[in-house]
Amino acid sequence: MIEAEDRGRLNLLWARTFLDGLAAAGVRLVVVAPGSRSTPLVLAADGHPDIRTLVHLDERSAGFLALGAGKASGAPAAVITTSGTAVANLLPSVVEAAQSETPLLLLTADRPHRLRDADANQAIDQVRIFGSYPIAAYDLSAPEERPETMDHVRQLAARAVHESVGPPAGPVHVNFPFDKPLHPDPSGPIREGRQAVRGLEVRTGRLGLDAEGIRDLARRVGQTHRGIVISGEASSPDGAPARAIAECTGYPLLADPLGGRFGRTAGDGVHADHYDLFLRAPEVAAALSPDLVIRVGRSPTSTALAAHVAQSGAEVVVIDDGRRWKDHAVTANLYLKADPAGVATALAAALAPVLASAPSHADGGSNGRQEANGWQALWRRAAGAAANVIAAREASAGADSYEPLVTRAAVASIPEGGLLFASSSMPVRDVDAYVTAGVDIRCVGNRGASGIDGIASSALGAALASGRPTLALVGDLAFLHDLNGLVPARALGLPVVFLLLNNDGGGIFHLLPIREHEPAFTRYFATPHGLDFRHAGALYDLPFRRVPAAEVAAVVQAAFTEGGTHIIEVSSDRDENRRWRQETVDEVRASVMRELGLSDH
Repeated sequence: MIEAEDRGRLNLLWARTFLDGLAAAGVRLVVVAPGSRSTPLVLAADGHPDIRTLVHLDERSAGFLALGAGKASGAPAAVITTSGTAVANLLPSVVEAAQSETPLLLLTADRPHRLRDADANQAIDQVRIFGSYPIAAYDLSAPEERPETMDHVRQLAARAVHESVGPPAGPVHVNFPFDKPLHPDPSGPIREGRQAVRGLEVRTGRLGLDAEGIRDLARRVGQTHRGIVISGEASSPDGAPARAIAECTGYPLLADPLGGRFGRTAGDGVHADHYDLFLRAPEVAAALSPDLVIRVGRSPTSTALAAHVAQSGAEVVVIDDGRRWKDHAVTANLYLKADPAGVATALAAALAPVLASAPSHADGGSNGRQEANGWQALWRRAAGAAANVIAAREASAGADSYEPLVTRAAVASIPEGGLLFASSSMPVRDVDAYVTAGVDIRCVGNRGASGIDGIASSALGAALASGRPTLALVGDLAFLHDLNGLVPARALGLPVVFLLLNNDGGGIFHLLPIREHEPAFTRYFATPHGLDFRHAGALYDLPFRRVPAAEVAAVVQAAFTEGGTHIIEVSSDRDENRRWRQETVDEVRASVMRELGLSDH
């Protein structure tokens, strides 16, 4: 087993060996598009004595920049991207390189093989993603430190350059699976114990489970009072199946923003909000450790919740009838490939006699539902304590601009029945951690591959199809990625408010260990751009306002009242946001521990 520190070091050694091979074969230019999974390749390219690096915020444009360099020089330039739709955005330049016989190298980071063909974040099928256009395509194995494999990587780099130059010249794709940690940790090695292999049972029923399968699930619930229901993004946009399961089992519902957290029935007794904040505290997570987890749909956005499930040792049941496998973390004991709505209806009927014979099911004495000492009440108390901390910090923030509070104010300003389009990266995470269920809206986002490309276009399309007033919550890099998506906005006249959270770069990377690696961090990950977005409003003839955080609610409401498409910009500081988020997590931990009577020692 490779220790975490050794894996980070090996990732970087693997990437440096490949980059050394490229340089020896004549590659002199590498274009970097920001991302996390590509960290080893980026650090390997940075500071290489024979390679010049350029940073471009848009993968599509980065591909064409490298293409132009290849056309002019006859030598391939390389493009480095992270995984997911970042890779897909290279396709136009790949097609052009193939059709015009221009040398081009595509170095794409990928998830490790164990996270593929499931619902791991940003994991798509990148093998042969460009079809028949590349001259050659390679999917490397996981990094390993043996002389023969290092020689193979070095030789493969030279081979890729040779094949790209031709004749005939053309694009060559090399795909790199990297596991975490992605780079050597400056704070020292991390050691993890060996995890036991979990058994897995799979049952299939596209329209519903057979009676035996339902009885088995009901039996598991009847024997367990410490259960939770997790509602992830699924085919049911309102999360009704997961809510029905929570209601009939008495388990707290932890609903993802894209899994039906919001709506007319949201905010009822089964919901537990702000779990992403309080589950980061080990003491709280231990006190709320479940024995049974019923998960509907894809894995949750919250990494804290995913870790909570994995570390609990609980029995995990996944219910989903989608095409993709929804268990990338390999936590499921029982996987039900069945319609969640049908399972929920049948389970409710089957549970009635089971729970009647198990009065202690919810720690509630004879009726099994007394809230004061119940398991569900523990979760509500934790969520309430977290909500009080957030409200207090919101009240004391004054004129300061913190993105989670801006997000809360903006979401609260969406008209009843409206639509929230939450961009990937920090916006959807802030909605998940800080916004409660008690608003009558619907939330959607592009979390299939979690890309930040195409957000403006997707938000306009959602507004067009739904007819709902729409708030598009988007960061500055995502906004830049799809500026041309605003072209039809004026003519369509849709009631869409783009709330642009501008922290001048990639704020999410400040939450990762890579922030300790300067100056590479600022240049390749934070990627400050210094652009003035007023000109986007002028270019596309859309109303634009730059407002302080304290005015967001009023300005968003006014924009919806006026109608049409608006751009509202709020500026914030990446470092201040990171500090504020960490302080909030610390205060939530202390408050929830007091509420639950946990020792701080």
